[in-house]
Amino acid sequence: MAYKHIEAVVQDGLGTITLNRPPVNVLNIEMMSEINQALDAWTNQKDLKIVLFNAKGKCFSAGVDVGEHMGDVAFRMIEVFHGMFRRMDRLGIPTVASVYGSCLGGGCELAVFCDLVIASEDAKFGQPEIQVGVFPPIAAEIMPRIIGQKAAMELILSGKIVSAQEAKNIGLVNQVVGRGELETATAAFVKPYLNLSASVLKLALKAVKSGLRDPLEPSLQAIEDVYLKELLKAADAQEGLKAFLEKRKPVWRNE
Repeated sequence: MAYKHIEAVVQDGLGTITLNRPPVNVLNIEMMSEINQALDAWTNQKDLKIVLFNAKGKCFSAGVDVGEHMGDVAFRMIEVFHGMFRRMDRLGIPTVASVYGSCLGGGCELAVFCDLVIASEDAKFGQPEIQVGVFPPIAAEIMPRIIGQKAAMELILSGKIVSAQEAKNIGLVNQVVGRGELETATAAFVKPYLNLSASVLKLALKAVKSGLRDPLEPSLQAIEDVYLKELLKAADAQEGLKAFLEKRKPVWRNE
Protein backbone atom coordinates (compact mmCIF):
# COMPACT_ATOMS: atom_id res chain seq x y z
CA MET A 1 0.00 0.00 0.00
CA ALA A 2 1.29 3.47 -0.86
CA TYR A 3 1.38 6.06 1.91
CA LYS A 4 1.91 9.83 1.88
CA HIS A 5 4.00 10.32 5.02
CA ILE A 6 5.57 6.92 5.71
CA GLU A 7 7.05 3.96 3.91
CA ALA A 8 6.09 0.47 5.09
CA VAL A 9 7.59 -2.78 3.82
CA VAL A 10 7.99 -6.36 5.04
CA GLN A 11 10.93 -8.42 3.86
CA ASP A 12 12.43 -11.63 5.28
CA GLY A 13 10.68 -11.30 8.63
CA LEU A 14 11.50 -7.62 9.09
CA GLY A 15 8.72 -5.04 8.96
CA THR A 16 10.07 -1.52 8.47
CA ILE A 17 8.11 1.69 8.98
CA THR A 18 10.05 4.72 7.78
CA LEU A 19 8.95 8.18 8.91
CA ASN A 20 9.06 10.37 5.81
CA ARG A 21 7.42 13.73 6.43
CA PRO A 22 10.13 16.29 5.72
CA PRO A 23 11.87 18.11 7.07
CA VAL A 24 11.64 16.89 10.70
CA ASN A 25 8.93 14.22 10.66
CA VAL A 26 6.39 16.08 12.78
CA LEU A 27 3.71 13.52 13.60
CA ASN A 28 0.27 14.76 12.57
CA ILE A 29 -3.02 12.88 12.62
CA GLU A 30 -2.74 11.88 8.97
CA MET A 31 0.78 10.49 9.40
CA MET A 32 -0.04 8.63 12.61
CA SER A 33 -3.15 7.16 10.96
CA GLU A 34 -0.89 5.75 8.25
CA ILE A 35 1.32 4.13 10.88
CA ASN A 36 -1.79 2.59 12.41
CA GLN A 37 -2.89 1.28 9.02
CA ALA A 38 0.50 -0.33 8.46
CA LEU A 39 0.46 -1.99 11.89
CA ASP A 40 -3.11 -3.21 11.30
CA ALA A 41 -2.04 -4.74 7.99
CA TRP A 42 0.66 -6.75 9.77
CA THR A 43 -1.58 -8.13 12.54
CA ASN A 44 -1.86 -11.68 11.23
CA GLN A 45 1.51 -11.94 9.49
CA LYS A 46 2.89 -15.09 11.11
CA ASP A 47 6.43 -14.79 9.75
CA LEU A 48 6.94 -11.22 11.00
CA LYS A 49 9.73 -11.25 13.59
CA ILE A 50 10.77 -7.63 14.14
CA VAL A 51 9.21 -4.23 13.48
CA LEU A 52 11.75 -1.47 12.84
CA PHE A 53 10.96 2.25 13.02
CA ASN A 54 13.45 4.46 11.19
CA ALA A 55 13.31 7.79 9.41
CA LYS A 56 14.36 9.96 6.51
CA GLY A 57 15.11 13.66 6.63
CA LYS A 58 16.92 15.85 9.14
CA CYS A 59 16.02 13.80 12.22
CA PHE A 60 13.95 10.92 13.59
CA SER A 61 11.04 13.11 14.74
CA ALA A 62 10.57 16.53 16.32
CA GLY A 63 7.30 15.36 17.91
CA VAL A 64 3.55 15.59 17.46
CA ASP A 65 2.01 18.60 15.69
CA VAL A 66 1.42 21.16 18.46
CA GLY A 67 -1.52 22.67 16.59
CA GLU A 68 -3.37 19.38 16.91
CA HIS A 69 -3.15 19.53 20.72
CA MET A 70 -5.80 22.23 20.86
CA GLY A 71 -9.60 22.31 20.83
CA ASP A 72 -11.73 19.36 19.84
CA VAL A 73 -9.03 18.04 17.50
CA ALA A 74 -6.94 17.14 20.56
CA PHE A 75 -9.29 14.28 21.37
CA ARG A 76 -8.83 12.86 17.87
CA MET A 77 -5.07 13.42 18.09
CA ILE A 78 -4.81 11.46 21.35
CA GLU A 79 -6.98 8.67 19.93
CA VAL A 80 -4.76 8.26 16.87
CA PHE A 81 -1.47 8.85 18.71
CA HIS A 82 -2.22 6.35 21.45
CA GLY A 83 -3.59 4.02 18.79
CA MET A 84 -0.02 3.48 17.60
CA PHE A 85 1.09 2.22 21.00
CA ARG A 86 -2.00 0.11 21.55
CA ARG A 87 -1.38 -1.54 18.18
CA MET A 88 2.31 -2.09 18.91
CA ASP A 89 1.37 -3.65 22.23
CA ARG A 90 -1.30 -5.90 20.69
CA LEU A 91 0.94 -6.92 17.80
CA GLY A 92 3.19 -8.55 20.37
CA ILE A 93 6.25 -8.46 18.10
CA PRO A 94 9.61 -7.04 19.23
CA THR A 95 10.06 -3.45 18.05
CA VAL A 96 13.26 -1.54 17.33
CA ALA A 97 13.82 2.19 16.79
CA SER A 98 16.80 3.48 14.80
CA VAL A 99 17.25 7.10 15.86
CA TYR A 100 19.33 10.06 14.74
CA GLY A 101 19.12 13.78 15.30
CA SER A 102 16.22 15.20 17.28
CA CYS A 103 13.94 12.64 18.93
CA LEU A 104 11.56 14.78 20.93
CA GLY A 105 8.06 14.77 22.37
CA GLY A 106 5.84 12.22 20.66
CA GLY A 107 8.78 11.16 18.53
CA CYS A 108 10.73 10.30 21.67
CA GLU A 109 7.73 8.41 23.03
CA LEU A 110 7.52 6.39 19.80
CA ALA A 111 11.21 5.53 19.98
CA VAL A 112 11.47 4.60 23.65
CA PHE A 113 8.19 2.65 23.59
CA CYS A 114 10.04 0.29 21.24
CA ASP A 115 11.60 -2.70 22.96
CA LEU A 116 15.07 -1.88 21.64
CA VAL A 117 16.69 1.38 20.55
CA ILE A 118 19.85 2.01 18.55
CA ALA A 119 20.91 5.63 18.15
CA SER A 120 23.56 7.67 16.41
CA GLU A 121 25.87 9.71 18.60
CA ASP A 122 24.19 12.96 17.47
CA ALA A 123 20.73 11.87 18.62
CA LYS A 124 18.98 13.93 21.30
CA PHE A 125 16.09 12.60 23.39
CA GLY A 126 13.61 14.58 25.41
CA GLN A 127 10.04 15.27 26.50
CA PRO A 128 9.79 19.08 26.39
CA GLU A 129 5.98 19.09 26.58
CA ILE A 130 5.94 20.51 30.12
CA GLN A 131 7.50 23.70 28.78
CA VAL A 132 4.45 24.38 26.59
CA GLY A 133 1.91 23.54 29.26
CA VAL A 134 1.15 19.86 28.68
CA PHE A 135 2.74 16.51 29.56
CA PRO A 136 3.69 13.36 27.60
CA PRO A 137 1.10 10.63 28.37
CA ILE A 138 3.01 7.68 26.90
CA ALA A 139 6.24 8.72 28.62
CA ALA A 140 4.30 8.99 31.88
CA GLU A 141 3.16 5.40 31.40
CA ILE A 142 6.37 3.72 30.29
CA MET A 143 9.38 5.74 31.43
CA PRO A 144 9.12 4.92 35.15
CA ARG A 145 9.04 1.24 34.16
CA ILE A 146 12.06 1.57 31.87
CA ILE A 147 14.43 3.88 33.76
CA GLY A 148 12.89 4.11 37.24
CA GLN A 149 10.77 6.74 38.93
CA LYS A 150 13.48 9.30 39.77
CA ALA A 151 15.02 9.48 36.29
CA ALA A 152 11.59 9.51 34.65
CA MET A 153 10.39 12.31 36.92
CA GLU A 154 13.42 14.43 36.02
CA LEU A 155 12.89 14.04 32.27
CA ILE A 156 9.11 14.51 32.30
CA LEU A 157 8.84 17.29 34.89
CA SER A 158 11.78 19.36 33.63
CA GLY A 159 11.52 18.79 29.89
CA LYS A 160 15.30 18.46 29.70
CA ILE A 161 16.92 17.05 26.57
CA VAL A 162 19.67 14.44 26.86
CA SER A 163 22.35 13.19 24.50
CA ALA A 164 22.34 9.70 23.01
CA GLN A 165 25.10 8.65 25.38
CA GLU A 166 23.23 9.94 28.44
CA ALA A 167 20.08 8.19 27.17
CA LYS A 168 22.11 4.98 26.98
CA ASN A 169 23.51 5.52 30.47
CA ILE A 170 20.02 5.77 31.99
CA GLY A 171 18.62 2.83 30.03
CA LEU A 172 16.56 4.47 27.26
CA VAL A 173 18.96 3.33 24.51
CA ASN A 174 20.69 0.01 23.90
CA GLN A 175 23.51 1.04 21.58
CA VAL A 176 25.11 4.27 20.33
CA VAL A 177 27.03 4.40 17.05
CA GLY A 178 28.55 7.00 14.76
CA ARG A 179 26.10 8.90 12.55
CA GLY A 180 27.60 7.47 9.37
CA GLU A 181 27.37 3.95 10.78
CA LEU A 182 23.72 3.98 11.81
CA GLU A 183 22.18 2.24 8.80
CA THR A 184 24.79 -0.54 8.72
CA ALA A 185 24.76 -0.88 12.51
CA THR A 186 20.96 -1.11 12.56
CA ALA A 187 21.00 -3.94 10.02
CA ALA A 188 23.56 -5.78 12.13
CA PHE A 189 21.55 -5.03 15.30
CA VAL A 190 18.33 -6.64 14.03
CA LYS A 191 19.94 -9.52 12.10
CA PRO A 192 20.24 -12.01 15.02
CA TYR A 193 16.49 -11.78 15.71
CA LEU A 194 15.65 -12.60 12.11
CA ASN A 195 17.25 -16.04 12.52
CA LEU A 196 14.87 -16.95 15.36
CA SER A 197 11.35 -18.36 15.50
CA ALA A 198 8.66 -15.70 15.12
CA SER A 199 6.31 -17.52 17.49
CA VAL A 200 8.97 -18.05 20.17
CA LEU A 201 10.05 -14.40 19.96
CA LYS A 202 6.44 -13.34 20.56
CA LEU A 203 6.11 -15.63 23.56
CA ALA A 204 9.43 -14.50 25.03
CA LEU A 205 8.41 -10.87 24.63
CA LYS A 206 5.05 -11.60 26.25
CA ALA A 207 6.77 -13.29 29.19
CA VAL A 208 9.21 -10.42 29.77
CA LYS A 209 6.47 -7.80 29.62
CA SER A 210 4.24 -9.85 31.91
CA GLY A 211 7.00 -9.89 34.49
CA LEU A 212 7.90 -6.21 34.20
CA ARG A 213 4.67 -4.28 34.23
CA ASP A 214 0.92 -4.22 34.49
CA PRO A 215 -1.07 -4.39 31.24
CA LEU A 216 -0.82 -1.21 29.16
CA GLU A 217 -4.54 -0.50 28.84
CA PRO A 218 -5.63 0.26 32.45
CA SER A 219 -2.77 2.68 33.15
CA LEU A 220 -2.97 4.35 29.75
CA GLN A 221 -6.73 4.87 30.19
CA ALA A 222 -6.15 6.53 33.56
CA ILE A 223 -3.49 8.82 32.05
CA GLU A 224 -5.76 9.69 29.13
CA ASP A 225 -8.47 10.74 31.58
CA VAL A 226 -6.09 13.16 33.29
CA TYR A 227 -4.90 14.52 29.95
CA LEU A 228 -8.24 14.96 28.23
CA LYS A 229 -10.57 15.69 31.16
CA GLU A 230 -8.28 17.78 33.35
CA LEU A 231 -5.15 19.02 31.56
CA LEU A 232 -6.84 20.31 28.41
CA LYS A 233 -9.32 22.27 30.54
CA ALA A 234 -6.50 24.04 32.40
CA ALA A 235 -5.88 27.68 31.47
CA ASP A 236 -2.12 27.21 31.49
CA ALA A 237 -2.30 24.30 29.06
CA GLN A 238 -4.12 26.47 26.54
CA GLU A 239 -1.75 29.38 27.18
CA GLY A 240 1.32 27.24 26.71
CA LEU A 241 0.15 25.77 23.43
CA LYS A 242 -0.92 29.16 22.07
CA ALA A 243 2.39 30.71 23.11
CA PHE A 244 4.32 28.00 21.27
CA LEU A 245 2.33 28.51 18.08
CA GLU A 246 2.68 32.29 18.40
CA LYS A 247 6.45 31.96 19.06
CA ARG A 248 6.38 33.78 22.40
CA LYS A 249 7.01 32.94 26.03
CA PRO A 250 3.94 31.69 27.91
CA VAL A 251 2.49 33.77 30.72
CA TRP A 252 1.53 31.24 33.37
CA ARG A 253 -1.48 31.86 35.57
CA ASN A 254 -0.80 28.71 37.60
CA GLU A 255 -4.31 27.47 36.98
